[in-house]
Amino acid sequence: MRKLIASLALGLALLGFAGASLAQTQAASAPAASASAAAAPAAADAASAPAAAASAPVANKGDTAWMIVATALVIMMTIPGLALFYGGLVRSKNMLSVLMQVMVTFSMIVVLWVIYGYSLAFTEGNAYFGGLDRLFMKGIFDPATGNFAMGATFSKGVYIPELLFAAFQATFAGITCCLIVGAFAERAKFSAVLLFMALWFTFSYAPIAHMVWFWMGPDAYATKEVVDAMNAKAGLVWQWGALDFAGGTVVHINAGVAGLVGAYMIGKRIGYGKEAFTPHSLTLTMVGSAMLWVGWFGFNAGSALEAGNSAVLAFMNTFSATAAAVLAWCVGEALFKGRSSMLGAASGAVAGLVAITPAAGNVGLMGALVVGAVAGFACLWGVNGLKKMLGADDSLDVFGVHGVGGIVGALLTGVFNTQDLGGPGLVTDWVTATVGSNSIGSQVWIQLKAVVLTIVWSGIVSAIAYKIVDLVIGLRVTEEEEREGLDIATHGETAYHN
Repeated sequence: MRKLIASLALGLALLGFAGASLAQTQAASAPAASASAAAAPAAADAASAPAAAASAPVANKGDTAWMIVATALVIMMTIPGLALFYGGLVRSKNMLSVLMQVMVTFSMIVVLWVIYGYSLAFTEGNAYFGGLDRLFMKGIFDPATGNFAMGATFSKGVYIPELLFAAFQATFAGITCCLIVGAFAERAKFSAVLLFMALWFTFSYAPIAHMVWFWMGPDAYATKEVVDAMNAKAGLVWQWGALDFAGGTVVHINAGVAGLVGAYMIGKRIGYGKEAFTPHSLTLTMVGSAMLWVGWFGFNAGSALEAGNSAVLAFMNTFSATAAAVLAWCVGEALFKGRSSMLGAASGAVAGLVAITPAAGNVGLMGALVVGAVAGFACLWGVNGLKKMLGADDSLDVFGVHGVGGIVGALLTGVFNTQDLGGPGLVTDWVTATVGSNSIGSQVWIQLKAVVLTIVWSGIVSAIAYKIVDLVIGLRVTEEEEREGLDIATHGETAYHN
């Protein structure tokens, strides 16, 4: 077993780093972030934008202001939104442990992002990993002159400070790792959680973010003669043409698979299947889900990188798809259980938010409603029927909601992107910003390849990372500590004093 794991680790490292360039100069237009570039509203913005200036690019103040707000909204999604959502779902004796795992994980990932994560994800390297051009954020800000490097958006000649783009993406990396916490809540060592997150972030999050989102930016596509060369410098999944507006693969499937692997490898909670594991505060869970919904507008609409048409479409689709998912989950519960629940409504909201993430700026208004409704029913099955089939103690249903919802959203993006079904289509030629549509079958196939790659990559990295942590410090607390509760056993505190 150890030989197999060592072989997988070596193979993964060679695959990721084989062709990485460590000394390439990053173009000013390189750090564009999301496959929302394929959305027609972004193309419309691009068509109306001024031509790129021959001199040094200047940031658009309106877009910069919007992206600062969007970044702050995503921080709110995590702390306190996700923390409270998860905290309310566990037993009271583990409330603080979940809050700590979310808050400290988020903080650690932000630090790692600044040191090396941003460079691995969003600089030119090979199809799997970026390089080290932005190690320690080198070259992103010159304190001697006060000059900031500029980062591309999805319109020719329109820029925001690259440092702001890096900050926005840091919040994505942070919340993705925090999502995993819910899968092994109430039984994992705090130190083990942090070590696993550092390994998984480095070898799963950063490379998948690079594969899905890194490209050379619209201004790099100056003439038809350079198109092939520019495409070859992009991440692997971007080269395939997969659409992922804000993280269906990078965030949700990636985290969902890592959570499921962790649930298997750490094992079930003591008393699972025999004792009731009732959420101790659905009030806090509802508050957390509401904060997630509000913050998700920054998550999805912010991924347009501009305060333009694409952001507006993503905003509205995030609004309506989530509402549709809440209704669908409640209807499903009423049909199969005889009543709807507050927990179900909150879970339905998260399911809708997850599913619309890859589709937000890539589908039309009615397509978003379908995505949300399908996600509501699919994730309800994911946390009930599928969970029983898998047999894992995924404590807070990370895979059932984020994994299943991410897969649903990614595949339905391929269906409803087409203009024939009211979608915005995609940019077929970045030189002229021409918009068109692929056939539904071909786009769904591309989406499916991206989904499968993410599942396999995250699954392998997660298994290796958990095993390393288990060998080094152990994954799980003792039975005595688990029964006492992690708040007291690990942190010496209690959430509530009677």
